[in-house]
Amino acid sequence: MIKYLFLFLVFFISCEEKTQNISDIPNGDKLYDEGIALLQKNDLEAYKKFQLAISYYSKQKDYSNISKSLICQAIAQQGRGDIFGAEATLVEALKIMKDNDESLFSIYDTMANLKLDQKEYTKAIEWYNKALSQKIESEESRISILNNKSVATFKLGKYSEALNILQKIDLTKVLDIKLNNRIKENIEFVRWLKNKNYPAQGKLEELAKLKLKNFDFWGLNSSFAHLSDINKASDTQKSLYFAKKMLEIARKNKSPEDRLEAIERIILVDNPTNSKDYFNQYKILADSIQSSRNDYRARFAYIKYDTEKKDAENQSLKLKDAENKIDILYRNIGITALVLALFGGSFYYVKRKNRLQQEKEIEVKNTQLKMSKKVHDVVANGLYHMMIDVQNNPEMDKTRILNDIEKMYEESRDISHENIAEKDFALRFINMITSYSSDTQKVLPVGYKENIWENISYNTQLEIYYILREILVNMRKHSHAKLASVKFEKDSNKLKIRYTDNGIGINDLDQQRGTGIHNTENRIENIGGHITFEKNPSGGLIILITIPI
Repeated sequence: MIKYLFLFLVFFISCEEKTQNISDIPNGDKLYDEGIALLQKNDLEAYKKFQLAISYYSKQKDYSNISKSLICQAIAQQGRGDIFGAEATLVEALKIMKDNDESLFSIYDTMANLKLDQKEYTKAIEWYNKALSQKIESEESRISILNNKSVATFKLGKYSEALNILQKIDLTKVLDIKLNNRIKENIEFVRWLKNKNYPAQGKLEELAKLKLKNFDFWGLNSSFAHLSDINKASDTQKSLYFAKKMLEIARKNKSPEDRLEAIERIILVDNPTNSKDYFNQYKILADSIQSSRNDYRARFAYIKYDTEKKDAENQSLKLKDAENKIDILYRNIGITALVLALFGGSFYYVKRKNRLQQEKEIEVKNTQLKMSKKVHDVVANGLYHMMIDVQNNPEMDKTRILNDIEKMYEESRDISHENIAEKDFALRFINMITSYSSDTQKVLPVGYKENIWENISYNTQLEIYYILREILVNMRKHSHAKLASVKFEKDSNKLKIRYTDNGIGINDLDQQRGTGIHNTENRIENIGGHITFEKNPSGGLIILITIPI
């Protein structure tokens, strides 16, 4: 009898769900349309609308519309810098999308754009090729994908191949004037990249005027970036002028990322006397962007979690209501047992979901901490180090300043990528140490030789670089030391570094371990080394570092 009661219960709930689904259909479409209207205006509210639409479509098992909503969510996340979250959303869409779904090209195109944002150009091209292999809704969409593919191609230095892609585009079929101008500009810029004597500036300026006439301020931002680039080597004043115009348009567009890029260009060509102000602007803006991205990443995650939680609660209430109706009809032990079984299943589901959510939050938090640590080491300490270098060496030549800026710029751009060994690392390392010396504070390297890095991996070299820079930054900020030394000793098994200063030292070391000390200890642990902090008997601090070879 329990078997038949169970079949009746399933039938009853199924009928009720079908009735509910019919009334839900227009609600899902309405929420989706509202999300489309909000996209690029208010990404957070748009994301919320799409999440609610997904809830309705899920009840109908409408996987096509679910995947479309997920694609739009990924675009919203991309707009707010949540790149990893956007990738995860697209993977979720791919899992439920059928091979012949008409939106498949859109997933591939969006994933390619994410890879382009991350400067993973080879992977971006692979995804663009996948998109181009699908049925595309319009010719202009196909041309837009080809244009973006050419960008990834010339970023790899394949200028002839990129130009070939662009020149095969039939511009008479591009009715969108903004896209038309963008393609023309890319053709001129790639021609210049291929041949630096090519007179691209006049045509680029004409295209910039057309963009201004058509109120294409986002496209105008790109024009000023290209014009700044082509003048960087030949006419720094023109390059500076266009970089400042780019900064002006970026402010008008309310795009902090473009403002950051414009400031980078300004620093590279401006008078060194103005560098400190722009350094400060760069640091403040970079910190603000990172903070905003972290905030939006958390808010997107909360919207998804909150909506799914409410869906689970609503579903649980519907099941409970169905159980109560059946209990009124049959009132027997079989139904009671079934209710208990359903409660047990619901409890297991909620418990498992909470565990998975906690694991996900921990993973996100660990990733944020890792990236925050990298930003602190590469950008924050790098900026502080450069400011010290400029202060200690007021007569420093412009070439050295520009080289240091370009090195830090490359490190900050490649912060999430693998390191590639550099030939001048030994010289950069000793220059970093000696740059902390000034008339009032001396830093002496002892026993340092260029061949000291033999048989030591580049990853370990970089870690030691960041560790010593962290120590010297803290010495500069807090120690009040007049003299500090960094002594190097190496044998076949290990490298020893002994740092000594005559400053105020650290009282109650165990209770006053700040972020800098924790970062240093974590880095040493990651490369299998050992570090100790001791009081200097004659006043100050001694730090002993041992690295296995």
